Amino acid sequence: MRLVEAPPARALAVLGYADESAAAEAAPGLLPYGPLTVEGMAADLVRRPAGLLPRGAAWLFVETGGATPAEARAHAERVLRAADAVDGAVVTDPAGQRALWRIREDAAGTATRMPDEGGTSRGSAAGRGGEAWPGWEDCAVPPARLGAYLRDFRALLAEHGLRGTPYGHFGDGCIHVRIDFDLITEAGVARFRRFSEETADLVVAHGGSLSGEHGDGQARAELLPRMYGDELVALFGRFKDLWDPDGGLNPGMLVRPARLDENLRFAVLPKGPVDVEFGYPQDGGDFAGAVRRCVGVAKCRTTEASGAGVMCPSFRATGEEAHSTRGRARLLHEMLAGEVITDGWRSTEVRDALDLCLSCKGCRSDCPVGVDMATYKAEFLHHHYRGRLRPAAHYAMGRLPQWLRLAAPFARPLNALARLRPLAALAKRLAGIAPERTIPVLATEAYSRWLRSRQGTGTHVLSTDRGVALWADTFTEHLSPQVGRAAVRVLEEATGRSVLPPVPGLCCGLTYVSTGQLDAARRVMRRTLDRLDLFPGEPLVVLEPSCAATLRTDLPELLPGDPRAAELASSVRTFAQYLEEYAPDWTPPRLDRPAAGQTHCHQHAVLGDAAERRLRERMGLTGELSGGCCGLAGNFGFEKGHWEVSVACAEEQLLPAVRESEPGAELLADGFSCRTQLDQLAGRRARHLAEVIAEALPVAGRPPVPGAGLSPGRRRRR
Repeated sequence: MRLVEAPPARALAVLGYADESAAAEAAPGLLPYGPLTVEGMAADLVRRPAGLLPRGAAWLFVETGGATPAEARAHAERVLRAADAVDGAVVTDPAGQRALWRIREDAAGTATRMPDEGGTSRGSAAGRGGEAWPGWEDCAVPPARLGAYLRDFRALLAEHGLRGTPYGHFGDGCIHVRIDFDLITEAGVARFRRFSEETADLVVAHGGSLSGEHGDGQARAELLPRMYGDELVALFGRFKDLWDPDGGLNPGMLVRPARLDENLRFAVLPKGPVDVEFGYPQDGGDFAGAVRRCVGVAKCRTTEASGAGVMCPSFRATGEEAHSTRGRARLLHEMLAGEVITDGWRSTEVRDALDLCLSCKGCRSDCPVGVDMATYKAEFLHHHYRGRLRPAAHYAMGRLPQWLRLAAPFARPLNALARLRPLAALAKRLAGIAPERTIPVLATEAYSRWLRSRQGTGTHVLSTDRGVALWADTFTEHLSPQVGRAAVRVLEEATGRSVLPPVPGLCCGLTYVSTGQLDAARRVMRRTLDRLDLFPGEPLVVLEPSCAATLRTDLPELLPGDPRAAELASSVRTFAQYLEEYAPDWTPPRLDRPAAGQTHCHQHAVLGDAAERRLRERMGLTGELSGGCCGLAGNFGFEKGHWEVSVACAEEQLLPAVRESEPGAELLADGFSCRTQLDQLAGRRARHLAEVIAEALPVAGRPPVPGAGLSPGRRRRR
């Protein structure tokens, strides 16, 4: 083997062109400059902010290398000068390069969903959700012929009424494309065959290969005589017969293959919609369509956490395919097919694979095609345990809101009893809680009780308008009321409006959803919609990210026919989002110190944390919060049998980031689970951003105390 040393430094030239063919025709002219790679893609694959890319409707990503950063940059600038591009830029910052490469890497997934959610098979079973599929995945032509080939290829797509978005290795003339074939109906499969035959002829006419990278396998082997001729393919058969007379080695590959329209993946799936609980709005209500989203891109199989990304913590903890998003999706596919997994929703294989899914929702945002395994898990658990005895943890932690309401009047004696080891061990055994866990302390005064008593004094009234609607979630209400108290103070300070009294009995349904108790989840959600009285367009501030994400996504997807659910979902704001949107002129206290901690995985996946980042910046809190998942993930980390995986997830990003943080750094974690994980694994107390701001606000009638807002340890040292 002739190995080539990988250059120690790299730079990236991103070149914008008027269209895809122009980019393809430009690629061969850049090869004499010795780039490491020349990748191409068009604008119809870009789902991320276009501000990252130069002007144009198609781009080339040209990576260069060198012994030093200066040398790599010089090579990239030489490429930029030589390129006849509409616009271009050279990026040397590693973070900037990663962001740009992610756009290109995500193409393998984003190409499987048409932007307008339409598709060739409009109205057909395979066309829901704008699905697009491999099937003509990696043909290659000489790079000098690529521009002409792509024009002809696009014309052929249009002729057959198909759509696809080519991308790939333009410098090698190798193209990937996912096409919106209908692979379920007979008419759709017939069109798939006709298109494949004509495209094979087109590739050969341009002097190309039917498979430029991944091999012919079974997908295109039937078409090889068009490329090699019948005589040479017959020689392949004679060779195989001599060396493998029994046909035991890769039968049906290349020689005597099955037809390209045989054994299609979806022929075995149910022909009609599966009876399910969630609405699956992105897939036309079709659970099989939701499962089909996974096309094996394998981004969930990353072995290292990548910056702010979350997916897939259980795979990185175990390294097992069955514990990846892709592996679980494949098992669900087999469950629906009923050939390998024959007991449907009762399958223990699927249950065991889903058991270590943390329901972090990371795949909802990080998977290029938006697979939402947390929702699929809740759906499966609902059907799997319907009419059957559930695990103890489902009764204990899945129904946590009702247990905490019952326990609230007895918080002090229950806390005392929880400190007695024999009683605590018995309680954990009965509740299905991991013996390594510590039972959280109950608040002796619930948040809503504190707010009502405060309102009784009349001193909190700041204005006569309706006030700020602040959601009293279960965790804030019974386990961390100090977060609610801090938020009230900050919101009233920032807006000059009173916080409205909490409505009793409201619940987002989070714990019921995460344990698959979907009938109960719907009941509590409907009760919430009946009792919550929001004016149209009025925002609802939710302090707990997991509850905010449940209201934003699970609520409308479990109650798709109730317009109130969509209205409530659209009203949800995080604490920082509300301040930015409804108190834009308010100036938060300046703290000017480093911060560390955790961005909640549900916030990353559903809500976004841009407002939180901007608020921290205005406060002078420097540094990035860790990505990934803390590993506690609501009930997951408390359940018996999950301790090792829970700790492994925390050790990936969160705990190292906290250990390496600067002395006196503020530890931030808006999620109760994240704060609990840090407390129980690292002995460190993290706080909600609202607590940090409230502590730094001046006390009425007094100037700010020197050092206010500093962590307790730093104040003592001062």
